[in-house]
Amino acid sequence: MPQRFVGDESHRADMVWHASVPEELRGAATAIIGNFPVSEAPQYTRLEWLQTFSAGVDAYTRPGMLPRGTMITNASGAYGKSVSEHMFAMMWALMKNLNQYAANQNRRDWSDVGPVLSPEGGIALIIGVGDIGSHFGQLAQGVGMRTFGVRRHVDVPARGIEKMYGFERLNALLPLADVVVLAVPRSPQTHHLLDAERLALLKPTAIVINAGRGDAIDNDALAAALHQGMIRGAALDVTEPEPLPENSALWNEPRCLITPHVAGGNHLASTSDQIIRIALNNVSRYARQQELINLVRR
Repeated sequence: MPQRFVGDESHRADMVWHASVPEELRGAATAIIGNFPVSEAPQYTRLEWLQTFSAGVDAYTRPGMLPRGTMITNASGAYGKSVSEHMFAMMWALMKNLNQYAANQNRRDWSDVGPVLSPEGGIALIIGVGDIGSHFGQLAQGVGMRTFGVRRHVDVPARGIEKMYGFERLNALLPLADVVVLAVPRSPQTHHLLDAERLALLKPTAIVINAGRGDAIDNDALAAALHQGMIRGAALDVTEPEPLPENSALWNEPRCLITPHVAGGNHLASTSDQIIRIALNNVSRYARQQELINLVRR
């Protein structure tokens, strides 16, 4: 069968990671490289394979979104370095009060905002130990932290993780954590994984970091925990919903560091290079009718 590939033409580091498909080609395309707007999905009636430039593919896996049997592959494995380094930087900023000093700078306020923390000797509890979680674990170990991982498959080891546990141990592990890192995919099991009850288990010096899926944390419960001083701080690159509503109490919390879902994307040149390698590998495999890598749905 003739195969028609459609995708971005640019391979520059600053490329826009969206498939711009002419309307007249959408009904004929059997393979697409890139993320097209989900509103266009009904037009891809012959689609056999979608290679996204993102790790998350939630929008495309909804029932009836794509033709039955459409294979979906993602760019998982390309974002570990970028996202983990972003989370690591946010951790340091909160430990050293840098976000509060930045706010003071805007007000020309020369004030000491109080004690700081060191990661050395602390425990990083990493919930969701895929590529991103493993990368963060390695960074944390490099500054003297112990690293405990939580994942479904506890028998699968990961670099950067000292000990691995199942989700059934989460409540027992949370009181031990100095830093809680969430890098979980969206699923019914991870929705509001950190709720008011679990946030109450944390130390008052604990820091919560989320760069996985926004709905893994109950935002209202997190805002209350911060306001009441139940935890030291929170760093969010993802929120529920996105963008974070203007009336969210989290905007006004001085110990909440918020970035607009920019930890991944193509902000780091090496990420773009890795995404391209994954896509080109799969193009070759698809043309040869071989098993695709990063297959999310068949």
